[in-house]
Amino acid sequence: MWDPGTYLRYDGERSRPFVDLLARVGARHPRAVVDLGCGPGTLTATLAERWPGSRVTGLDSSPEMIARAGELRAPVDFAVVDVRDWRPAPEVDVLVGNAVLQWVPEHRELLTRWAAELPAGAWLAFQVPGNFAAPSHRALREVAARDRWRDRLAGLLREAPVDEPVDYATLLTGADCAVDAWETTYVHLLPAAGADHPVLAWMEGTALRPVRAALDAAGWADFRAELGVRLAEAYPVRQGHVYFPFRRIFVVARTGARAEENS
Repeated sequence: MWDPGTYLRYDGERSRPFVDLLARVGARHPRAVVDLGCGPGTLTATLAERWPGSRVTGLDSSPEMIARAGELRAPVDFAVVDVRDWRPAPEVDVLVGNAVLQWVPEHRELLTRWAAELPAGAWLAFQVPGNFAAPSHRALREVAARDRWRDRLAGLLREAPVDEPVDYATLLTGADCAVDAWETTYVHLLPAAGADHPVLAWMEGTALRPVRAALDAAGWADFRAELGVRLAEAYPVRQGHVYFPFRRIFVVARTGARAEENS
């Protein structure tokens, strides 16, 4: 279960990659725009502002997130959909996936299929976290591997759920797309206020969600406490903040564009 309130604790920091991704999308008058993994819908609403003449749709697998999105009263159609089952309609000219594909093991096959099913000249833009080798995620996997939790958490935490930018560029170039792929490391300055370490609070909104769902209340409290100690060692407080580097991988592809270049 996703908790919109927990996810939105660091709304500003989570929004910036979305803005940077969409800055590279050159669509002028798309007929339809789809945001896969739209979450609470706040960023999806900005797509309706950018393209007011387009039909904008936000899709997410979480009923809690879609319920929160429906409260925005934005000119957007929101619906609960599993990204693995979704297929683009013929008029979808912009497809956005913001920090969602890392949750989908078969997303490489989905990207290839979407590139083939989207109309020629459509824009396919996505970003995924590239920080799975960071101290935060190493600590998470190490705690999860302890005897107490190993069996209950087996298979929930993948070491490398995403590829490198060059791998995505290769995949989508092979699908006849023109590709722009890059990476950025943001250094988030998280205020050290309250009892919880800020990186622990950040991870509760995303990476820790499947762990919390798999443990009972006592187990979750103990797991959370041990992870918090490790995170405090890895990310010390300086000048009242924790400096939290966060690497992200970006891809913007235009379908059928290579065929047009070679014609």
